[in-house]
Amino acid sequence: MILLLATISISMECFLQLTNLNMSKLLGSHGGRNVDSTNQMLKKHSKKSASDKFVMVIPPPNVTGSLHLGHALTTAIEDTITRWHRMKGKITLWVPGTDHAGIATQSVVEKRLKKLDGTTRHELGRTEFVKKVWEWKQTYGNKITSQIRFLGASVDWSREAFTMDSNLSRAVTEAFVRFYEDGLLYRDTRLINWSCALQSAISEIEVDYVDLEGRTFLAVPNHKQQEKYEFGMITSFAYKVEASPSEEIVVATTRLETMLGDTAVAVHPLDPRYTHLVGRYLLHPFVNRRVLVIADDQLVDMNFGTGAVKVTPAHDPNDYLCGKRHNLEFITVLNGDGSIASNGGEFAGMMRYDARLAMEAKLKELGLFRGKEANKMRLGLCSRSGDIIEPMLTPQWYVNCSSMAARSVQAVRDGSLKIVPEMHEATWYRWLENIRDWCISRQLWWGHRIPAYFVRLPGESEAQVDKNDPTNSARWFVGRSEQEARLKACEALGVAPELADTLSLTQDEDVLDTWFSSGLFPFSVFGWPEETDDFKAFFPTSLLETGLDILFFWVARMVMMSLHLTNRLPFTTVYLHAMVRDKNGRKMSKSLGNVIDPLEVIYGCQLQDLLLKIDEGNLPPKEVVKAKEAQKLDFPNGIPECGADALRFGLLAYTVQGRDVNLDIKRLVGYRQFCNKIWNAFRFACAYITEDSFLPSHDLLLLSSSSTSSSISSISKRDLFILSRLHTTLQEVNSAIGSYLFGAATTALHSFFLYDVCDTYLELLKPVFTAAAASDADQIARDRKSTAQLTLYTVLEQFLRLTHPLMPFVTEELWQRLPQRQLLWPEVSSIMLAPYPEPVPQWFNPLVEADFELLKEAIHGARSLRSDYRIPNHVKADFYFRSDSAVVLTCLNDDSIAQDFCTLARGNFLRFMAGDAAVPPGCCVKVLSDQLSLLVDLTGSIDIPTEINRLQKERERLTPLVDSYRRKMSAPGYEEKVPEAVRMVNKDNLVSYETELDAIKSALETFQRMLL
Repeated sequence: MILLLATISISMECFLQLTNLNMSKLLGSHGGRNVDSTNQMLKKHSKKSASDKFVMVIPPPNVTGSLHLGHALTTAIEDTITRWHRMKGKITLWVPGTDHAGIATQSVVEKRLKKLDGTTRHELGRTEFVKKVWEWKQTYGNKITSQIRFLGASVDWSREAFTMDSNLSRAVTEAFVRFYEDGLLYRDTRLINWSCALQSAISEIEVDYVDLEGRTFLAVPNHKQQEKYEFGMITSFAYKVEASPSEEIVVATTRLETMLGDTAVAVHPLDPRYTHLVGRYLLHPFVNRRVLVIADDQLVDMNFGTGAVKVTPAHDPNDYLCGKRHNLEFITVLNGDGSIASNGGEFAGMMRYDARLAMEAKLKELGLFRGKEANKMRLGLCSRSGDIIEPMLTPQWYVNCSSMAARSVQAVRDGSLKIVPEMHEATWYRWLENIRDWCISRQLWWGHRIPAYFVRLPGESEAQVDKNDPTNSARWFVGRSEQEARLKACEALGVAPELADTLSLTQDEDVLDTWFSSGLFPFSVFGWPEETDDFKAFFPTSLLETGLDILFFWVARMVMMSLHLTNRLPFTTVYLHAMVRDKNGRKMSKSLGNVIDPLEVIYGCQLQDLLLKIDEGNLPPKEVVKAKEAQKLDFPNGIPECGADALRFGLLAYTVQGRDVNLDIKRLVGYRQFCNKIWNAFRFACAYITEDSFLPSHDLLLLSSSSTSSSISSISKRDLFILSRLHTTLQEVNSAIGSYLFGAATTALHSFFLYDVCDTYLELLKPVFTAAAASDADQIARDRKSTAQLTLYTVLEQFLRLTHPLMPFVTEELWQRLPQRQLLWPEVSSIMLAPYPEPVPQWFNPLVEADFELLKEAIHGARSLRSDYRIPNHVKADFYFRSDSAVVLTCLNDDSIAQDFCTLARGNFLRFMAGDAAVPPGCCVKVLSDQLSLLVDLTGSIDIPTEINRLQKERERLTPLVDSYRRKMSAPGYEEKVPEAVRMVNKDNLVSYETELDAIKSALETFQRMLL
């Protein structure tokens, strides 16, 4: 294993040097053809049809830290597809990049500043804070690209993009302006998800929901009065009717603090309890405001609760719609940081949940409190800060997506855009057919500043003309630059162009939603909005591969934006892989301690290093303790070193379309052993194909499909068998990769190499090479050896090329070491540029495969007999086949088959008997099928009296165990009292002991007969 890892390390270094070359050169060459210059390449590629090219952009990972195993799965899948297409002879381009991830990155850097320097972004100021974020990007952006390199991604690093690069930023500005000029982009004051901790609007994807069954205490950021606050309760209080103090209406709420913004109480128009109060006013107990009683049959269920609902239009989605219907006043009572606004009376300035407690106490004091009880509810949490989401009425920028969504739906319906797996089409239709306008502004400092400017005329002050006043919306102007916006303002406001400088322009301080720039990624990386040579050559791309969790948030937006801005689909196929979870099915989360860096799997990681990483992170102290306990439980001995190939192959093996990946690191260790098996098998094989007399060739490709008529007369059944299995594997792997069935591809490769090549073919070749090496070897033996060498070389070389897209490092290293490889591929410098092997129909031989399946069944039976009767490995046994089937006997009564059986079963000789023949003395029988039995002669192979004594002791040990389990499982009340899991274990143990006991009794009977 040490040798393998050392070799892989060397291979990785060489490979990274190769992939760091300008890929535009490599992309132009395949199989040794001339390398094009960049200009020649672009000119040639622009004329190539889509079927001759494979182009893909990487889903740009966030520069918030390091990659996790979900990113590793993405890289493994995308690199496998890219290498496969490259080896298929296509011009391939895979563009790497990273995403600035506005909220995520700003949140991480803010937490780090607070932890290390004890400062906030507001104390630093916007300019200095943004500098800090750029420093973070340089550190972690480089770390991310290093991780991608170590995973073996064959991207074109010369085209690496970052969503805030100048050329991509220009594309963002252009897209914003075009949407605005096309009438799709506008500014409006609406209810949005607000994170008080971040003081920004956030998208739905950044909201995590938790279901509370009842009273629950939770910690809330920026709240210091209490450690935790009460949720999952509904509070009832009374509003007194104006001018009728004896009358009241009782309402209930889970968010008592929002009653400061109540402008109405709604009742059902048919509810006789309240009809006389509709149109009258209630007295607000805390602020100088009257609350109108309205009738609304959409908001109110008169059979629920008191039949009355408080209405806070500025802080609840349903109340917002009610407020629009009844033209109510919209009163915002929360500041951006979650404190009560100045209109909150005596509670102004309090943090909202502190105010909730104070208001409850005040209601009790005023005699208006009517009780509190547990209430099931769903709570939205900001995924970045953990803060509780507040619906807030704020001015934001929106994009009307209706027409773009309709085109995106139609593209899937008419087949122009294919989504794999197809089951996700339903999600596509559901989201896009019910799409809402997209809020694209964020109240952050890190990101693309919105290219919109608020204009004031000379002499106008901010107090006189408020940019957030909806009546001043016409003062907002959008431009590709401030000068362009200024000129547009002059024209709209009737200001002479020569007086343009007298206008006061203030750029919107908000930045764009990260998904806005990410949505442009498939074409902005190629130079859009310019019609560059790259854009002409490589856009549209071929495939978009990503996780299914961002089908709407990223994939749909790319499709919508591309259709509108370029009038083309950005890609023709979308492949969605499942989510990577831990072995227990839990989502990867830093607080759970189950987020694993791919390099920790590739190189291994001790437990103390895993725990140190948690200490150095941004988790709160209590989360740190929980994460450490989880790490100790999952990785008590750390993570063993697996290598990049084992990680990639293991992740791909897990992929089953439509299912999440519940990853167990221990399983990856098994694939490390598979890598080791490949290495050792090649080392063994190379001992037989390094002779100067052996010259590799493509002659086997000319092999006739008939096993009896061949251009290679000395070919044996074992050679025909392995070639037939290779053909089938070539077929299965090509089909699987082409259909995105990567789990099926790994199964085919793993099964073929372990069971067909290593366990069968390589073992069968040993006597062939031994016989040819003997001093008295005849020409037939030497010919068989030559044919076996050519077959073995062909199988190994094609297996390396077949496996390369999935396991690039070990296959590159071994392919480079293949003896006289240059005779087959004289001008191919790397396996990644060699042709991908295709199925060879003339190799397919179902008759030979059927014969070998029967042979393997017989070998399995022989090994079972040897094990049951403890025949030592160094003893060659005498075997007999007994059958009346002419077909079976014809298959097995073949010199090659008989020789192969004796090789793998360690047989002295093999003889055949009629089905009704008596069992020879000293033989035991194993029935393999209704047509075939296998006999082994035990005479002289074992010490029978000693074996009888051993088996009797085993019988004495097992009999009471079986009796004990039977008594326990037949006891009264067993089924009702014993847990199902325990019953299943007991049942399995009993079956195992009974099977073992039956085998011992059978063996004792056989041995006792032999003593007679």
